[in-house]
Amino acid sequence: MDNPNNPFDTGSGGILRQPKSVWATAGASVVAFMGIGLVDPILPSIAKGLDATAGQVSLLFTSYFLITALAMLVTGFVSSRIGGRKTLLLGLALVVVFAGLSGTSGSVGELVGFRAGWGLGNALFVSTALAVIVGAAAGGSAAAILLYESALGLGMACGPLAGALLGDASWRYPFFGTAALMAVGFLCIAAFLGEQPKPARKTSPLDPLRALGHGGLASVAISAFFYNYTFFTVLAFTPFVLDMSPYRSGAVFFAWGVLLAVFSVLVAPRLQKRFGSPKVLGGSLVLLAVDVLVLGYGDHTTAVLCTVLSGALIGVNNTVYTELALGVSDAPRPVASAGYNFVRWFAAAAAPFFAPKIEEWTDVHVPFVVAAVTAALGALVVVVRRRALSHEAAVARQPRHAAEDGATAFAN
Repeated sequence: MDNPNNPFDTGSGGILRQPKSVWATAGASVVAFMGIGLVDPILPSIAKGLDATAGQVSLLFTSYFLITALAMLVTGFVSSRIGGRKTLLLGLALVVVFAGLSGTSGSVGELVGFRAGWGLGNALFVSTALAVIVGAAAGGSAAAILLYESALGLGMACGPLAGALLGDASWRYPFFGTAALMAVGFLCIAAFLGEQPKPARKTSPLDPLRALGHGGLASVAISAFFYNYTFFTVLAFTPFVLDMSPYRSGAVFFAWGVLLAVFSVLVAPRLQKRFGSPKVLGGSLVLLAVDVLVLGYGDHTTAVLCTVLSGALIGVNNTVYTELALGVSDAPRPVASAGYNFVRWFAAAAAPFFAPKIEEWTDVHVPFVVAAVTAALGALVVVVRRRALSHEAAVARQPRHAAEDGATAFAN
């Protein structure tokens, strides 16, 4: 008998009984998400090794996410023409090449450029991974989406830990390690994943922009833009403020990632069921604003605790934003998600650039004040649009065509 209180029991087969193709794709997804937080604990080491400033090293995030944002307009165009399997393999190949090149960088400029190429590969891979998992998974789309969310949380948790363990010897080793792991993922997908059917309609690069003409989707995207500025201020700027060894910084962000995973997969769905998506999202954003404000003005121990605690709030936000973005409009889910991510990843590119600049212009506290304000602005958008979002969240829970159930583009 199925247990409705067990999130890993989703009906026939459940999340753990999956074919090899699904596990291969999910495993590669873990490594792909590891790449986001991999550099966190070694940012000070990279700055020291390449004789760079904190602002220059933070551009590793800016170049990565700027290319990721722009790539959202072409990932659907590519996958709808060459198919899901080839898109995954192309993305993985680019990550292997550019992650490896990152480890050979002789200057911060080279490293920033290689991270941009890495961002393109990651966008191609992650934008297609969930759709492929849904198409091949046993137990329906619910099991597939939960498996994908679990991969995201595990990757975000393990990325800083892997960066710390490898980076303690040299800041170059985490990049080489990622390239090796992604090469294994490439071989697994090549061996176990068959060709995926192409969509009946080819996607235009302009389709995601047209989807943003829907008021509900535009509201979610704008709110997520403000939220992502806060998110990546914590992720990219806090390591410099904590000023810890790679091991200690890695431990902090590992704990952060564990909370992110637990609250994303286990806690957020229960809160949504009880209070509704808009209330949960608005409340979580307000709490995040308070958390980063305390982080910026507290002592070192308080800053560490607030950094870890932010993982719980970020995990809740990620899940709720994903479901709203995929359900607020009548656009196909891959198109709606691409438009949503096109907007929000620009903030992920902006925060690592502006936070160190703001510190230079003012002091170390003000970047966190700005991050608190952007989180509050995200909550304000949710409050102003709460009626529309409540209605659209209800529509999102209605059954949709199976072909669209998992077709998302880097929804987290």
